[in-house]
Amino acid sequence: MKITSCTSYPAAFIKMLAVMAALAISFVTSARSLRVLAIGNSFSEDAIEQNLYELAAELGDTLIIGNAFIGGCSIDRHVDNINNNKPEYAYRKVVDGIKTDKPSSVLFDIITDEPWDIISLQQVSQWAGKSDTFKNLTALKEYVVNNMPNKDAEIVWHMTWAYANDFKSDNFRHYGFNQEAMYDSIVNVVKTIIPEHNINLVIPSGAAIQSARKSFGDVLNRDGYHLAIPLGRYTAACTWCEFLTGKNITKCSYHPADISDSDAKKARKAVHKALKRYKKLPQK
Repeated sequence: MKITSCTSYPAAFIKMLAVMAALAISFVTSARSLRVLAIGNSFSEDAIEQNLYELAAELGDTLIIGNAFIGGCSIDRHVDNINNNKPEYAYRKVVDGIKTDKPSSVLFDIITDEPWDIISLQQVSQWAGKSDTFKNLTALKEYVVNNMPNKDAEIVWHMTWAYANDFKSDNFRHYGFNQEAMYDSIVNVVKTIIPEHNINLVIPSGAAIQSARKSFGDVLNRDGYHLAIPLGRYTAACTWCEFLTGKNITKCSYHPADISDSDAKKARKAVHKALKRYKKLPQK
């Protein structure tokens, strides 16, 4: 059998192979593996426990996703749990696209479980636009920073969304049962209060939902405050994905089967628009 030297191949073919190899190397090096933890409540459940892993995977990135979950948990309650080492968290974790749930966890164990790259904080939804409810935010942040294994991890703020206009809960009374008033209050907190606690990066789920309402109407909540399944949750997951990966979410095509291609495109466009407006805050 005759062995042909590579020098006998046409120069154009050799050049093509070199270009293909360079592209392959570029793709591999641009792919990232990120560990992200939300210290939150049901609003972080809505945003990250479904769709986010799949969206990032399509864009070439691998995520380990953690959620320190207590329904309706406020900043003050997180701090009380820390001070009293209360095992009140359901630790939801997504690895390789598979979700597990470890109940009765303490926050310290969740924070130290992985060398997280991104750790998000958030306020309970009814207080998200009330500036006088954030006094304990620095205490929560300092606890996280002092205990996180990866000292280079970014602490970010998860901006949550305003309620549906027809929501009748007393929690909505704080905003006069007015979605725009609630949204404006949340925006004000994000721009004025959050930087005071030296948090300058924002995952703007609330802005993305508000933007998407211009395309879909006020249908992105399933019960007045939690996100509609699947479209509301998909919109929030797209917001997290573009923030975490830094890649334009409009270039992604993944969506659940029960969302149409057209609606998925509208949601991704709303998300990209929101990320342009809210991501990095001015430092105080």
